Amino acid sequence: MDSTGIMEVEDHSMVDAPPNGFGGTHHPISSVDDDKDGATEDGESSVGNEELKSMRKRGLLPTGCCYDDRMKLHANADFGPTPHHPEDPRRIEEIMKMFKKAGLVYTGPDSELLDILKETPTKYMWRIPAREATKQEICTAHTPGHYDWVESLSHMSTKDLRALSMTLDQGRASLYVGGMSYEAALLSAGGCIETCKNVAAGRVKNAFAVIRPPGHHAEYDMAMGFCLFNNVPIGARVCQKEYPETCRKVFILDWDVHHGNGVQNMFYDDPNVLYISLHVYANGDFYPGKPDNPMIPDGDLGNVGHGLGKGKNVNIAWPSQGMGDGEYLAAFQKIVMPIAQEFNPDLVIISAGFDAADGDELGGCFVTPPCYAHMTHMLMSLAGGKVAVCLEGGYNLQAISHSALAVARTLMGEPPPQMEIPPISKDAARVLAKVQAVQAPYWECMRPGIIDMQQLGNDASRLHDVIRGYQRHVLSEKHGMIPLFIQREALFKSFENQVLVTPDIQSKRKVLFVIHDPPELVAMPDTIENTVDPHNGFILDGVTSYVDWGIKNEFGVVDANIPHYITHPEDLDAFMPRATERSLQQQIQELVCYIWDNYLQLYDVEELFLIGVGDAYLGVKVLLTNRECKDRISGVVNFVTGNLRPVKSETDPDLSTWYKHNSLVFVAANHACWGDEDLVKKVGKRRFGGVKRSSQTGLNRMMEAHADEVQQWISKRSRNESGHTTEDDR
Repeated sequence: MDSTGIMEVEDHSMVDAPPNGFGGTHHPISSVDDDKDGATEDGESSVGNEELKSMRKRGLLPTGCCYDDRMKLHANADFGPTPHHPEDPRRIEEIMKMFKKAGLVYTGPDSELLDILKETPTKYMWRIPAREATKQEICTAHTPGHYDWVESLSHMSTKDLRALSMTLDQGRASLYVGGMSYEAALLSAGGCIETCKNVAAGRVKNAFAVIRPPGHHAEYDMAMGFCLFNNVPIGARVCQKEYPETCRKVFILDWDVHHGNGVQNMFYDDPNVLYISLHVYANGDFYPGKPDNPMIPDGDLGNVGHGLGKGKNVNIAWPSQGMGDGEYLAAFQKIVMPIAQEFNPDLVIISAGFDAADGDELGGCFVTPPCYAHMTHMLMSLAGGKVAVCLEGGYNLQAISHSALAVARTLMGEPPPQMEIPPISKDAARVLAKVQAVQAPYWECMRPGIIDMQQLGNDASRLHDVIRGYQRHVLSEKHGMIPLFIQREALFKSFENQVLVTPDIQSKRKVLFVIHDPPELVAMPDTIENTVDPHNGFILDGVTSYVDWGIKNEFGVVDANIPHYITHPEDLDAFMPRATERSLQQQIQELVCYIWDNYLQLYDVEELFLIGVGDAYLGVKVLLTNRECKDRISGVVNFVTGNLRPVKSETDPDLSTWYKHNSLVFVAANHACWGDEDLVKKVGKRRFGGVKRSSQTGLNRMMEAHADEVQQWISKRSRNESGHTTEDDR
């Protein structure tokens, strides 16, 4: 800014490129337009045409870069002396500073540049001049009415702009406007157009448009989410129109942490544009959330396109923030690249928001610069390497500049750095499996591992129901165990044989009540036939050995199996997600309280031990907090790999203390609670029980590793006639 309050426009040229349409002598971008770049009808420069063809033959096409300092004029500087807004004009400036600092942009004497570029044309990024987009170009994606609304901003008073910004900043719109917003938005859209056109026409091998304001939230008829015009759809449609033979199919990959609602809706029924978005969805609670009109699709993974465009919209909708390199690279390997390769695009455009980057507080994710480099490198294998990167979000200046640098270096041919890929979270893995299932009808590459239930016929049974029946058979042959009657309004397959008991349970003085997850299934499928041979499948059941030990030591046993899913006759999908914790708690509470009320509390039991395994150990909590039963329980053993649940009661203040002194709670070695010092202190509190860190990770390995310790602990407490812990027991 100068003393008059007008922002100074710096020299906008990046490199003094050779005479082939990318420069000549230094000049500000404001003096460049389509009529002055020397372009011919075939899209190449009339000057230096032979040189360009020679470079193409030698594979020496450079990486382009588009930048214009005037895009910083879109600012909320009119609205206070110290304005703060995530969409800061410095975002693009910091990226360019980083490019220069890294030596990607020429900063030496003008006289030497031409000779350098003739010898090594790929040494620096070549300048792509920005220009203002025309109304006709913008209206390829937006209504004329929306264009006119954005244009009207340049005629409004500061007072009116301030009032409008305060209104627009509320709710889903989330937008500010200023006196130069229209001009900056024209340059941003025009810069995206020129970047995409230069890549599509083969003037550069790939390019990076460092532009703002961003665009992917802008709908065809309205601005929202820091976005005025939707740059990428405009660039894509202009390229499709001007290069119909060589740019028919366009792939838009959006890795911004927010869903690109505007891009999705503009191409929702277009079979020639594939849109894949990786974003935090959080059941619609993360911006842009769910639209007011339920007829408008949002970022949920079930929104796959409409009409001829079905399957051309792919939402990889993360269930929460906190995703990082493991999740993003897994998404690329399992979903993005297979679908993109099958689509076989002519041009790739990356909506490159860097707000999923590690350090961006608004995004809350942990994607590193090396991960961005690897994702870029994979995308460069498509469309003959024709990749145009267009900046979207990203609000931590350090994170956005380092991430953009990693992408730019990869575009210029530098190999991505070696990196260790962290494991993917279970929730993210489930999302990728769901995306695969949802997209299977539209993509051949998504079908391996997907089962059509209707083709299986009426004789198919879900394996967990078959296994429970088999367990009943084995335990009946071995120990004479029988099903316990449980009153159910509707008795589904998964409820049959849910609870097995030893036949003399009512006369036993010692009882083990085991509440456990179903056995773990592990298999090596035939990847071609999508089948599993029985000899290549395995059942891991750590509970049976505890049942055997209990019966051997004269315990009566109640074995309660908690299915992850209840099989219904009307099920049509092969893949059914696990029950949510809320629905699981309702099922477990109904079951364990029924067993207590109708059986256990009526028995003359002197020593009752509870064993909780996996997610089903929630049953221990709900029994202790819903029934006054602790005085009749001799001890509790839990094996935990998921949520670690506290046991506390508002009506029984002594419950947490009792639980601490009368329980063993084995928590998996890789549980999140061990990774933070504060969490370690937290789980040491009494309401979490006698927590111990296991040396193992899986439930079955944990149960096997701690079997002797658990059995000795139960035996010792069983001999303690008082039923209460002693100092030696603790």
